[in-house]
Amino acid sequence: MNAKEHDIRVEVAVVGGGLAGLTLACALGTAGVEVAVIDRDPPESQMVEGFDGRTTAIAFGSARVLDGAGVWADVADEAGPILDIRVTDQNDPLFLHYDHRDVGDDPFGWIVENRVLRRALMRRLPQLPTVRHIAPVAVTGLHRDAGGVTVALADGRTVSARLVVGADGRKSLVREHAGIRTVGWSYGQHGIITCIEHAEPHGGVAVELFLPAGPFAMLPMAGNRTSIVWTERAELAAWYLKLPEHRFTAELRARVGDWLGDFKPVGVRAAYPLSLMHAERYTDQRLALISEASHAMHPIAGQGLNVGIRDVAALAEVVVDALRVGLDPGAADALDRYQRWRRVDTMTLLATTDALTRLFSNDIAPLAMARRLGMAAIDRLPPLKPVKKFFMRHAMGMVGELPRMVRGEAL
Repeated sequence: MNAKEHDIRVEVAVVGGGLAGLTLACALGTAGVEVAVIDRDPPESQMVEGFDGRTTAIAFGSARVLDGAGVWADVADEAGPILDIRVTDQNDPLFLHYDHRDVGDDPFGWIVENRVLRRALMRRLPQLPTVRHIAPVAVTGLHRDAGGVTVALADGRTVSARLVVGADGRKSLVREHAGIRTVGWSYGQHGIITCIEHAEPHGGVAVELFLPAGPFAMLPMAGNRTSIVWTERAELAAWYLKLPEHRFTAELRARVGDWLGDFKPVGVRAAYPLSLMHAERYTDQRLALISEASHAMHPIAGQGLNVGIRDVAALAEVVVDALRVGLDPGAADALDRYQRWRRVDTMTLLATTDALTRLFSNDIAPLAMARRLGMAAIDRLPPLKPVKKFFMRHAMGMVGELPRMVRGEAL
């Protein structure tokens, strides 16, 4: 191993090769920034063919970021557009309906298989000469000082950079290294994920059905398939997962209804605990956190990865703007700009998803009536139409101080 290979020098070192970390690497690489993305998992394990049941909602604004990073073209044909959203409380006739045509011609977003996103990101990396994908290897140490960052790897190599980015999830090593504390709590719920293949077309309609145990979401995928995200009390989730196929299908049918015709589950069943987590700050000396390294929320609004992608767009813009005028992308003023930019959006969504979860995950009669009347009022009363349009644009990720990539502009 020669000296050049032993000490890899870049502008930005990204720790974590998940969806957010790879998207940041592709965005920065597209702008010509020297980046190393460090992943402890083998790339081939993330390229396995075959549907595993896991999907992600990609908002309209997030798709623009992926497009600007040179990734979306490899995703679009396998993405199911969300054209309408129906929100209902326990199948009550008073429901809230969002039609994408009320705010333009574009879908609210798309439902994409995680494996399709990973594959597109992995295909993009080799096309970017300024990006190094270092995997599989673990990070064994991190040193930061006024002059820069050094990341030590388990294979003996080091990565030197001016900025290190923690994109390494809820148990972030980068966050722990910086001593950044988090606050949060468990909801006592699990999200059961599966997928159904059905006889009738879904028409691009996403349904959020609120039940006493939590929301039951039906999300339109490409073709006659619908992704299910079923929130259930933690103590019951494992029981549902162990049901034989015919009984599990019957439980799904009781919740899905007959609007999709006959259906069968496909792919895997899985469940994961639902919780809220928020880092007390998103930056430290020459360090920034993105996505679930800094925040995690309930999937009730399908905004988890979308908030992370907006982190990516904002941080990429801060880095590129600094480099273009000869400044240090890891300097305190650049990182302060990133933190101020992202904090309001993130905290607003964390508070909103938490409030919605507590409001709808119960069967208290007065609250149920208030919920239903409120949804009906927003849906039908003309004075509240601006509120409804605001909610629709929020679902598209097009509210607030938007980074250039979210606006569809190049970095």
